[in-house]
Amino acid sequence: MQNIEENIVNTDRTPPRSVAHRPVGRRTALKATGLAAVAASAGSLAFGGTAHAGPVQVTEEARREYDVIVVGAGFAGAAAARELRSRGLQVLVLEARNRVGGRVYTDSYLGRKIELGGQWIHPAQTFAVEELNRYNIPLVTEIQPEVAIYPTASGPTTFAPDVVFGRLGEMLAQLFEGSRQYFERPRDPLFRADLLRSVDPLSLHDRISQLNLSAQDAGWLSSQVAGFAGGSSRDGALTSLAQWWAHTGWNADGWFSLMSQRVGLNGMSGLVRAMLYEEPLTIKLGTPVTAIADTGSGVSVVTANRGTFRASHVVVAVPTNVWKDITFAPGLPKVHADAAVEGIGVRRTVKLWMQVKGVSPLTLCQGYEGQRIESLFPTAKLSDGSHLMIGFAFDPTFDPTSLSQVQAAVREYLPTAQVVSVRSHDWGTDPYARGAQALRRPGQLLRQLPDIQRPYGRIAFAGGDLASVWNGFVDGAIESGRAAAQVVAPRALASQRVKA
Repeated sequence: MQNIEENIVNTDRTPPRSVAHRPVGRRTALKATGLAAVAASAGSLAFGGTAHAGPVQVTEEARREYDVIVVGAGFAGAAAARELRSRGLQVLVLEARNRVGGRVYTDSYLGRKIELGGQWIHPAQTFAVEELNRYNIPLVTEIQPEVAIYPTASGPTTFAPDVVFGRLGEMLAQLFEGSRQYFERPRDPLFRADLLRSVDPLSLHDRISQLNLSAQDAGWLSSQVAGFAGGSSRDGALTSLAQWWAHTGWNADGWFSLMSQRVGLNGMSGLVRAMLYEEPLTIKLGTPVTAIADTGSGVSVVTANRGTFRASHVVVAVPTNVWKDITFAPGLPKVHADAAVEGIGVRRTVKLWMQVKGVSPLTLCQGYEGQRIESLFPTAKLSDGSHLMIGFAFDPTFDPTSLSQVQAAVREYLPTAQVVSVRSHDWGTDPYARGAQALRRPGQLLRQLPDIQRPYGRIAFAGGDLASVWNGFVDGAIESGRAAAQVVAPRALASQRVKA
């Protein structure tokens, strides 16, 4: 992988509110034209204070030590790095990929911005909404389906969306019955830990089995929730989705609005870049971390291709599913070691974007748990009459790069459909994610919180997997990144003063 070092430039059309009032000087102009970026062979970029007209270039050998190293340039890493730098700390961000964003990935397809990873933000996700407001980035409302196709005993059957959502809403209320009590304060998930002890061990499948539903109803409900758990209702904890239900007001209207709004302008990746741009940071892309050692007096971070960097503290902001690919010294505490083995991110999720012809009207399709493409829905009508559709697949035998396989899977719902082209990303095989969004497994909430959120020694952890509030969402990653920075900043500042 090519090494890339850059000053992340704000690619959004309007500057952050917090910096919009600043005069445009030579340094800002250089950033805007992209001249602040240099090739990897030229060394790393450091950014000075107001006395500097532009970025200060130093050699690779000359800059091996920082106050804090942040591993991972997703939302958690961006939030942590920005907050740490705002406290006057010298921060290095190491990112394995050649792009920022982590499990969000804004790309282009058919001349449009698309999200191959995390896509939606709910108005109740206050940390994410704060960031959008900070950088003047709007939310865009998704189009609504005109018909819905759901499985019945006689095969895929067309319904009015209100009929489907009405029945699903009734069943979701049954599924999450009692959550007003055990998640009395959903932003403080352990407030009623006493009540959680009886429900946290339950999988979604366990709870659905308790409801005595008809085969069709059980199939609909299982498919509705299994997609969040990587296609298996046995893997996801009841409490994970019950907390989301509580966040959205304990009602179906709130629940169905979870996927109703996406980020405008330059998408999710644009928001990450805006966060990284606000404070002067040194960012090294294409730099996988292989080992992290707490020496007692500092931290050494070993990379696969750039040697070792040192700092007083480190924030590990990569998914829990890849912790096992990093050698930690001393070894991880039990709660972290267990999470690394079990995983928190769902292990298998393929997100597909498709141009589909031969479909009218706008059609939402939901299959049964285990179907090759488990859900399929429209996101735009294109000028030639075709539809831009999103699908999610979890079957490990399904090849999303095979147009014939994708078309066969789509035709299980829409027999006349013609899939013209596909753009997809398999998060399960992505070596720097090893899964998609977080969804706690049965028992993990009480076994992990709050211990998994605590630093050990000079190593702190951050990520949407560890969040208390919106676990598994971008909002949770921002929450966790900010929290890690709050813990690390005073300690790193103390170390900085000792060195001075």
